[in-house]
Amino acid sequence: MEAAVFIVVLVIALALFFDFTNGFHDTANAMATPIATGALKPKVAVLLAAVLNLVGAFLSTEVSKTISHGMINESGIDPGTFLPIIFAGLIGAITWNMLTWLLGLPSSSSHALFGGLIGATLVGASAAAIDFGVVLSKVVLPAVIAPFTAGVIAFVVTKVAYAATRRYDNKPDGRDGFRWGQIFTSSLVALAHGTNDAQKTMGVITLALITAGLQDREHADPQFWVIFACAFTIALGTYMGGWRIIRTLGKGLTDVKPAQGFSAESSTASTILASSFFGFALSTTQVASGSVIGSGLGRRGSTVRWRTVGRIAIGWLLTLPAAGAVGALAALIVVWLGPIWGVLVGAVIAVVIIFAIFWRSRLDAVHAGNAMSEVADSGHAVKVKRNPPPTRRQRAILREQARLRAEQEARDKAARKAKAKADAKKAADERRAADRARQAGTKSKGKNK
Repeated sequence: MEAAVFIVVLVIALALFFDFTNGFHDTANAMATPIATGALKPKVAVLLAAVLNLVGAFLSTEVSKTISHGMINESGIDPGTFLPIIFAGLIGAITWNMLTWLLGLPSSSSHALFGGLIGATLVGASAAAIDFGVVLSKVVLPAVIAPFTAGVIAFVVTKVAYAATRRYDNKPDGRDGFRWGQIFTSSLVALAHGTNDAQKTMGVITLALITAGLQDREHADPQFWVIFACAFTIALGTYMGGWRIIRTLGKGLTDVKPAQGFSAESSTASTILASSFFGFALSTTQVASGSVIGSGLGRRGSTVRWRTVGRIAIGWLLTLPAAGAVGALAALIVVWLGPIWGVLVGAVIAVVIIFAIFWRSRLDAVHAGNAMSEVADSGHAVKVKRNPPPTRRQRAILREQARLRAEQEARDKAARKAKAKADAKKAADERRAADRARQAGTKSKGKNK
């Protein structure tokens, strides 16, 4: 029992550290677009995101139940074996999270956690211990559908926003007002992130407590101290490290306009909140990226840079199996060395890797290549022309203006012809009058002689 309690304490500590890394790895996505458009300053945005993540974590527990009572059939696994498996899964998730953060590879903290747990369970227990139906319905399918759905919503909202504010009289279109709206929508995204991502850690800790017999299996809801600890930790991670990443995103998303940012954030928030309600465990990174791409396509004259989109998609597909492989290796150490020594050795290796990655990160300056490049790249996945082609209404207006100009030019030409004709007639009359005057003068001189 003492060994189980010791492992539970290690699992809780490791889970909270994962929650901390999630804070500075993913939560900054909520504030990427308002930083890009100048709606919020980086440090203000991070502080706001941290507070709202803390609040959002208390609003729902459906996603936590998916982790603690859905993905893994813990009832068929010996508690003495399952606790080290959870520990190994967390090592896989944290290692992959830190490595991708350092290298700037497209990554999702959520899928790193799922992959680590699945890989560790496959090695430490068996494939039968995983409910692949739940994995497919509440993890894989949402990962495929959610970014596409968010992109479509962002596309439509952007189209509506630009159509509603478009002006043809050379007066200001009022789109800068969307910057104020972004403060609200980005805050909503941060709140939604708290309702989804913080709960995944709650689910892991609850699963460990149930496995160790410290919580009733019939009560799937996480205990209050678990909710508070996870909420506080992800908020602390956002505040401590999120500003570095969000500043990078602010520089990377230079082409995002206020109307786009407002649309992308509205889409991201609505998608995550709906998913949290139904217990779907989403990747905020993927949803935010899909929204940014969709809002970019909503602007006139835009084309897709498919190579960039493909690189982002490869990163999405790579995270789950790669984190699963790391989790499987950690579980293999537990299987070889036994639960106690395997956990201790795994913990030491994890600490060494984490400190090495952190030390290496301090040697590099902050730029778009070493932190959270996915959402930054998603802003460049759509190419928008500097002078986009006119809309149908604008073409009609241009045709009407051309017709009016042609009519005016015809009138001016006719007036010039009439004036020229009048001038010519006047000149001819003057010449005739002059000729008559000369003739009259000649005759007068002849008579005088």
